[in-house]
Amino acid sequence: MRFAVPTEQLILWLLIVPVVATLVLSAVLIRRRRAARLALAEPALLDRIAPGALLGRLRSKAALIVVGVVLLGLAAGRPQVGTKLGVAKRSGVDLVIALDVSDSMLARDLKPNRLEKARREALSLVNLLDGDRVGVIIFSGSAFVQCPLTLDYGAASMLLSAVETGTIPRPGTALGEAIREGVRALSTQPDRTKVLVIMTDGEDHESEPLEAAREAAEAGVRVYAIGLGSTAGEPIPLNPEEGSGYKRDRAGQIVMSRLDEATLEDVAAATGGRYYRATDSERELDAIAEEISKMQQGELESKMFAYYEERFQVPLAAALVFILVEAFLPERVRRRRGVARAK
Repeated sequence: MRFAVPTEQLILWLLIVPVVATLVLSAVLIRRRRAARLALAEPALLDRIAPGALLGRLRSKAALIVVGVVLLGLAAGRPQVGTKLGVAKRSGVDLVIALDVSDSMLARDLKPNRLEKARREALSLVNLLDGDRVGVIIFSGSAFVQCPLTLDYGAASMLLSAVETGTIPRPGTALGEAIREGVRALSTQPDRTKVLVIMTDGEDHESEPLEAAREAAEAGVRVYAIGLGSTAGEPIPLNPEEGSGYKRDRAGQIVMSRLDEATLEDVAAATGGRYYRATDSERELDAIAEEISKMQQGELESKMFAYYEERFQVPLAAALVFILVEAFLPERVRRRRGVARAK
């Protein structure tokens, strides 16, 4: 037999402290009762006018309470016996977050900028997951896997926190490449439910994102897109290494970056997913997490483990018996009238 509670805690807090407290309280009550009896009359006279009021019976009741407290402490320590083998199964979906790290994500139409907003949303989405495997892809002019599918949410969050522009030297926003890379990352387990969440401003005219979305649909990948930025457009700040000001084209005009919602809507619709625009309340993440929870959950891992059978019921039942006996045990001993008259 063993106890679930550590031995030192069991002895000190569940046995010694309650027993000492009960003994002290019982001693105080018995002493007060004795003092009250002596103040009322002499012991010999009191025994004649109040026969059966015995202090010994009070001590017996106190002993019953002490034993009950000890048994309650043992029950609280959760005694356990034997072992049984069990199987712990973990189920969920495979989800990849594709994060746009192109220079256009530095635009400040979202505070402090689009990239920081996307990073916060990605971290919030990871926190909403429960049992699902998650991976991370970053992309600009090309895409690569930053974090393979994992159940280690801490590692995924750490890698997301380190994402910044300039990680990928090739400029642009290759949305189609991000989708294809996501499909490849999700193809390791064909029988799993697969979800790709893309966070981007959506500007792409070279990598055929709609064609990539159709390929994703054929592979069983559902795409959810979160658009960041404004459709009105916002200038792109220069990197600190490039100086101050905004990016300009060859003609010297300031480059404006606009959220391409139409492309993102088409991409999501082609796979049976949905498009959302990023909001301050992040309600779009709750909507995505709710849809994921309704999808078919595949088994991600199973582990054998041994567990002990709880036996706290035995000392708990015994404790209740002692406490009930104490409650119904009278303090006075009933004496027959004949005996009382003889005295």
